[in-house]
Amino acid sequence: MGRPVRLDVELERPDDRIVDAYDNQNASADLSTYRSQVGLSACTTASGCFRKVNQRGGPTPPAGNVGWGQEIALDLDMASAVCPSCKIRLVEADSNSLANLGAAVNQAASQGATAISNSYGAGEFLGETSYESYYNHPGIAVTVSSGDSGYGVEFPAASRYVVAVGGTSLATSATTRGWSESVWSGAGSGCSGYVAKPSWQTDPGCARRTVADVSAVADPNTGVAVYDSYGSTGGNNWYVFGGTSVAAPIIAGVYGLAGNAGSTNYPASYAYASPSSLFDVTSGSNGNCKRGKRNTTSAYLCTAGPGYDGPTGLGTPRGYRGF
Repeated sequence: MGRPVRLDVELERPDDRIVDAYDNQNASADLSTYRSQVGLSACTTASGCFRKVNQRGGPTPPAGNVGWGQEIALDLDMASAVCPSCKIRLVEADSNSLANLGAAVNQAASQGATAISNSYGAGEFLGETSYESYYNHPGIAVTVSSGDSGYGVEFPAASRYVVAVGGTSLATSATTRGWSESVWSGAGSGCSGYVAKPSWQTDPGCARRTVADVSAVADPNTGVAVYDSYGSTGGNNWYVFGGTSVAAPIIAGVYGLAGNAGSTNYPASYAYASPSSLFDVTSGSNGNCKRGKRNTTSAYLCTAGPGYDGPTGLGTPRGYRGF
């Protein structure tokens, strides 16, 4: 996640939206291959399940880009995996500038999305709050990946209007669930330098917006399968991807399943009202956030523990009641 990467998945039940920068000309065909491989029903343009538009809502695609094409494939596949019955709308921005990506988010929102997943980000910067209006859509879950470089805050995950999604690593365990989770060391987290704290956050070590809110699997070592033929060589079109670029569309899919769009509230607040509806992640770290030997109040910004912490937020979905 070094460069801004644009992936927006709008998930509505029954209508979903996905926004990315640039074009993947094989998006529809590759989505069909993925869904067939994992035993899901077809999701095609002809059936009304899939549609691709540009940031103005028109049919002419922007220029293609192989790297962004992989991001598109990732978002489409994860949206399908988590919310198979959701209709998908792919909105492709002209470029990966914040202005164009923001215009694509607004286009997605105008089409009635339940969730819009954004798998991109860049380091915080002076003036970032002027871009927050693109993400200000009450009643729509605008999910954003928290970053892949460990402790530190990125924008737009820092926006008070989005669901900032951190990352975990999975391991098999002899439990009823069958899995245990810990912090993925690459997940972004921390205290924003510029954005005001939303009312639903009450953690003590950050006076401004804290990242993240919730989390999902992100470790490439426990990654996800994605099918992408655009720009691949030798016919090897299956990949294993990781990063919080995986986690953001997964969480968008969970919001799509929950079907709670349409309120005047910000969906990021839902989990804070029902923390027991998530699996609490209590181990692992993504860096060093202490400011000296005596400062322990901010340790949760980079280290997991019982309750809220920066790298994993309130935890990972236990179904969709908290979404």
